[in-house]
Amino acid sequence: MKPKNQVANATMKDVAVQAKVSTATVSRALMNPDKVSQSTRSRVEQAAIAVGYLPHSLGRNLKRNESRTILVIVPDICDPFFSEIIRGIEVTAAEQGYLVLIGDCAHQNQQEKTFINLIITKQIDGMLLLGSRLPFDASIEEQRNLPPMVMANEFAPELELPTVHIDNLTAAFNAVYYLQQLGHQKIACIAGPEEMPLCHYRLQGYVQALRRTGAVVDPHYIARGNFTYEAGAAALAQLLALPNPPTAVFCHSDVMALGALSQAKRSGLRVPEDLSIMGFDDIALSQFCDPPLTTVAQPRFDIGREAMLLLLDQLNGHAVSSGSRLLDCELIERGSTSAPGNRK
Repeated sequence: MKPKNQVANATMKDVAVQAKVSTATVSRALMNPDKVSQSTRSRVEQAAIAVGYLPHSLGRNLKRNESRTILVIVPDICDPFFSEIIRGIEVTAAEQGYLVLIGDCAHQNQQEKTFINLIITKQIDGMLLLGSRLPFDASIEEQRNLPPMVMANEFAPELELPTVHIDNLTAAFNAVYYLQQLGHQKIACIAGPEEMPLCHYRLQGYVQALRRTGAVVDPHYIARGNFTYEAGAAALAQLLALPNPPTAVFCHSDVMALGALSQAKRSGLRVPEDLSIMGFDDIALSQFCDPPLTTVAQPRFDIGREAMLLLLDQLNGHAVSSGSRLLDCELIERGSTSAPGNRK
């Protein structure tokens, strides 16, 4: 059943009716966007998505009605975590003759129009989301008129997309349990942004591990960061300033853990003798810092590969169910964690 706004074999006239403008204005907005106002262009673009109008663009394979191009939306291209996921996507796409475009969402306001233009002019066949949100506003009904989409790394059930990720809650629980087994009782958490689902699950894993031993969850032991080195350093400085500072810190990413490691050294602490630090992701740098980082290794290449295979299934006309495909992760023990010692 089609959503109420969608029109079978929609035309430019259908877009004009939806946007309450002339067909000439629709043409200008889509083909010569500089000749119309920002508000008109936005209204036309949203109307085109709503009615399912996707005009052919020059240079496409008109016989098969495809562009052989995939758009990958990355929350932050500067974060080294995404490199292996993107490599898994690109290798798999290349095997099937597809080109991959990378769209960075870190500066979403500037990029949003570009993404919409790629969709409206049908220059992409499908989209892979590496974050939990679409890079532009679209209702559930309007999403059905978008190209096939798959989510990798995150999980956002409200988008109703096929998804490839790990069990973040269990992985975090096991990481904190490992610190408890070493003998740590004062375990803090450097968490990522509240609005990110994976951060919610990792924080729940931390909380559940503490509650399992009957420990009180101290909100002062939970610091927030934005997955940058600077955020990890600032969060640890905040935790070390507490009257009763932690002996171990579980970080939601290796990047923040590396920032925390640097801050610990600047504060005169020995790692792991004075403070154990655990990361999450197993980025390449985690093996080469001093000391090497204990972390949770995600199968990042496989996450990218499996997500791309799911998208290819859709592009080949196969029915793909929405919901989770869980891949295994592994706790990697290195030199940044040990039993709690006596601080100087």
